[in-house]
Amino acid sequence: MEFHLASDDGTPIYRQIMSQVQHMIASGRLRPGDQMPSVRALASQLLVNPNTVGRAYKDLEAMGLIEPRQGSGTIVAEGGSPLARSEKRRIIIGRIDALLVEARQLGFSIEEVKSLMDKRDAAMGSKRTA
Repeated sequence: MEFHLASDDGTPIYRQIMSQVQHMIASGRLRPGDQMPSVRALASQLLVNPNTVGRAYKDLEAMGLIEPRQGSGTIVAEGGSPLARSEKRRIIIGRIDALLVEARQLGFSIEEVKSLMDKRDAAMGSKRTA
């Protein structure tokens, strides 16, 4: 399980962790029953305070996405992804909004952004899913 933190985007680290777990669940990269890294292990991997990871896990648990299991750590909650299509759409719209704000601040037009996205999509060999 790979996480990437951006210290320069202004989003609190615990929210970045939550967002990435949500995306992994929504995309099927994390499935019900999958083992989550321990709080200490993930904190060590990301070089952050364990309390930061603990807060992210607590909020993810409150959302019903993960659940602690006595003696076996934390797993992805059963019952499939609770992230409905509308929730997935909300997540991606938030990412698009952030991209557009940054692009405008850097002086890129929407046409340039679309062109760059098309080129990156082609370079990544993107597979489209419904």
